[in-house]
Formats: sequence, C-alpha cells, structure tokens
Amino acid sequence: MDDNFENLKIMVIDDSKTIRRTAETLLKKVGCEVITATDGFDALAKIADSQPDIIFVDIMMPRLDGYQTCALIKNNSSFKKTPVIMLSSKDGLFDKAKGRIVGSDQYLTKPFSKDELLNTIRHYIPVTSQ
Repeated sequence: MDDNFENLKIMVIDDSKTIRRTAETLLKKVGCEVITATDGFDALAKIADSQPDIIFVDIMMPRLDGYQTCALIKNNSSFKKTPVIMLSSKDGLFDKAKGRIVGSDQYLTKPFSKDELLNTIRHYIPVTSQ
C-alpha cells in the first residue's frame, strides 16, 4: 500500500458518536489526524483553528444540518477548495443532488466500510512519486 495518509487532517462532523468513533479509529490507524464535531455549529467553531484537509459531514444533524454546514464551509473563501464529503444513511438521487447544489464534492453512504472511507480520501490526496 503506497498511500500516504500521514499528517492528513480529516474533520468528521456527525451527531452519531458511533460514526465519529468508527471513522476516528479507522483514520488514526492509517496515520491521519482526526478532528471530530457533533454538529455544524461545533464544526464551524473548530474549523478555522484545525484547518482540515478533508471534511466529512453528516446530512441529518440537529441545529445546523449537513447541507447548511457544507454551504457555510464552501462560502468561506479559506475553505472553498477543501473537499466536503456528505455522509448519509439515505442513498437517494435527491439527497446527492442537493449535496452538489450546496457544494459537496462527494457522497458516502452510511454505514461505510474501511475501504470505502479510505478510497474516498485517496481521491483527494496528491500522488507523490518516490
């Protein structure tokens, strides 16, 4: 495996403790630094300080949902180019389309496997020649 996940900063925004813990465990095992947030407001409070390389955001969250959170992230010039991947247990065309409208880069259906999570990240990390 030639992947270099070392020092990659990943933010996982999900109101489910199980999803946050699962993603955090899988990502830390491959060398990522993981920042977690319980909802959109929590994420927005942490994002400027943490400067994540990739952001995973759940659609269905209390207070500020994933669509609103994604739109706020993408409307900030500092994070416009940061990949935002929507997480949802729904796999509908409408949800994917709405995610694209607010600026999400990809859509990952929950529950996700380790391979699905890592393949999504691989799509956004630069290839380094050795």
